[in-house]
Amino acid sequence: MHINTGRRGLIGGLLALGGSALVATPALADTRERRLAFRNVHTNERVDARYYGPTGLDREGIAEINHGLRDWRTGQTHLMDRDLLDLLGDLRDRLGVAPRKGFDLISGYRSPETNGRLKEAGGAHSGVAGKSQHMLGKASDIAMPGVPLATLRAAAYSMRRGGVGYYPRDGFVHVDTGQLRTW
Repeated sequence: MHINTGRRGLIGGLLALGGSALVATPALADTRERRLAFRNVHTNERVDARYYGPTGLDREGIAEINHGLRDWRTGQTHLMDRDLLDLLGDLRDRLGVAPRKGFDLISGYRSPETNGRLKEAGGAHSGVAGKSQHMLGKASDIAMPGVPLATLRAAAYSMRRGGVGYYPRDGFVHVDTGQLRTW
């Protein structure tokens, strides 16, 4: 008996299986609920919202999170990067912080106008990048009550999922989903 191991043989085999090899089964899908809770330190607003559940993305929860992470100076919202939301939740879990306790948000989305003003006001040593990940909805500056900043920084860096900036004098750690780097 000859078994065709070429492309046509593979396609024929998949068709014989009814294409089931091409489709992930629901049992293998990640249906774990994902939520974020945080307090915006500038507006004192609290957010506790689910952004992913058994049926997939939760649009209302995402809208609530995007609003909480908005540029508080201009009021502009932006669709935040889903990988950032996952990173923030996974970081919280890694540190053993209760999901509903959450974190303190210092900065989430930053409009180009706000970013430019901050960079200009701080000069060359402001720590504000001209092409900041904040403007792409891929960064947050955070603190977690009860967690030392050095511990937060170490946990974020150990996850190796993007940039990690350490600002102990300002009381926060920057995390983003850009290239892996630290400062």
